[in-house]
Amino acid sequence: MYKIMLADDEGIVIDSLKFVIEKEFGDECIVEYAKTGRNVIELAEHLRPDIAIMDIHMPGISGIEAMKEIRKTNSNVIFIIMSAYDKFDYAKEAINLGVMEYLTKPMNREKITQVLKKAMVQIDNERAKRSNDLMVKEKLETVVPIIENGLIYNILLQEYFKEDVENYKSLLGINEEYGYMIGVVCGEEQRGNYMTNAVGAGMRLQSHYREVRELIKEYFPGIVGGIMANKIPVLVPYGSSKMDYNERIELIEKARQLVRKMRKRIDVSFRIGIGSVKSLNDQQESYNESLNALINTTGSVAHAEDLPLGCEYEDNYPIDLEKELFDSILKGDINATLIYSGRYFDWMGETYPASVMDIRLKTLEFVLWAEHLAYENGGMTYQFCARTDYLPVVMELQGIE
Repeated sequence: MYKIMLADDEGIVIDSLKFVIEKEFGDECIVEYAKTGRNVIELAEHLRPDIAIMDIHMPGISGIEAMKEIRKTNSNVIFIIMSAYDKFDYAKEAINLGVMEYLTKPMNREKITQVLKKAMVQIDNERAKRSNDLMVKEKLETVVPIIENGLIYNILLQEYFKEDVENYKSLLGINEEYGYMIGVVCGEEQRGNYMTNAVGAGMRLQSHYREVRELIKEYFPGIVGGIMANKIPVLVPYGSSKMDYNERIELIEKARQLVRKMRKRIDVSFRIGIGSVKSLNDQQESYNESLNALINTTGSVAHAEDLPLGCEYEDNYPIDLEKELFDSILKGDINATLIYSGRYFDWMGETYPASVMDIRLKTLEFVLWAEHLAYENGGMTYQFCARTDYLPVVMELQGIE
């Protein structure tokens, strides 16, 4: 079915067009008409036509002005312009309004039919496209949560390869290299830092998961994981490696608003913990921070950076380089380990050339921690006296050149 609106101040033109349309298309079309610019706008508001055949020169508001008004509320309407020969140049103003065709008076029946068929094909294509888009969107509504949940589980369980995370980022359109984790925790009732009946609340939350997921995304547009016991982990991608104080305060206030809104919608108590900003590969650490923040406070919302948790580093300390070094040790990547350790020792030598003893101690710390990681990963037999030469070798270090 096609809704067609005719706009012309000449009754004979209206009658002629109606006759042609009814003769050629029968019950396929609903046809209504108006004879002034104002009436055309009013008719378009309630009819919402698929096709509007408009005369340029009309009493009161011109056809061009009427088209501008109609376009504001109906972006899909197809305009077909009618004009006498001496008014045809004026019709060029309608180009920006997306006019499909220009007809000159007197109009040929065959031409009218041809133009309307062309418009109907365009309408059918647009309808098919919208229907397909809705179908794809509906499928994505099912698939995206599964993909998001996969990324969250990979990050939290540390069961991934770097290329897996890159694939998830590509599928979910994540371009940021940093992010922070949010832990949404529920219970029957909050008592201090403890949520009562976590199991029962978690089971009740299952039936409201979709609603809760949408609420979380409304306040924190990120990656929402599935329900894990009475917790929902959320990853929020972030554009830089640090968050300033004012932004952190805004984040906490948004989290409080979310807690209040979820409590109103669902008969469950909620708390939210927020971890610090870290690289995407270190989000497990951020998530642990978010939960620890809740353990160490009694409020409904807690941010890890507002608590005396973790270690503070001096401004120029290469914490990212240190993490890359130990990550490469964990992976057993000898070449990467040599590269990152070389860079770290270059930094020590350039930054603290006179602090030889501090460099020796840091070297020993690194060696012992690397050994600890190697033993943890298995494949080695622990020997108590295997470190006999560690200290003598380290003490021979005189500086970094």
